[in-house]
Amino acid sequence: MVEHSVGPLGLGALVVKPVRHVVHVAELNDAESAALGPLLRRVAAAVTEVVRPEQVYVCLWSHADAVPGHLHFVVQPARKADMERFDAYGPALQMEMFREGAVPDETEVEALCRRLRPILVRSVASS
Repeated sequence: MVEHSVGPLGLGALVVKPVRHVVHVAELNDAESAALGPLLRRVAAAVTEVVRPEQVYVCLWSHADAVPGHLHFVVQPARKADMERFDAYGPALQMEMFREGAVPDETEVEALCRRLRPILVRSVASS
């Protein structure tokens, strides 16, 4: 499943997660495991095409309140403007974005998703 992140990682930060409840990568079945790499690549390529960031981070997140919750891979566009604004990159950039706590405007998220959706659908159809 792919959806826009509801957190403060910026416009275009997507979450890739298994449909069924999985806490650890080691719990993925063979089909889920085989699909994960190509899906992450397609999602990162779509984010690159639409957002045109400096880099696209792909990170594993699975904790909530210090307890493993549900497996989430965050696909986050790292924009030069954000790195300059926060004077940070990589995990430090993400920590600063979480500290600030600003979430993207819902209308902007919907507009971006309308641009991403056909690219993701097209990439699935061609694979």
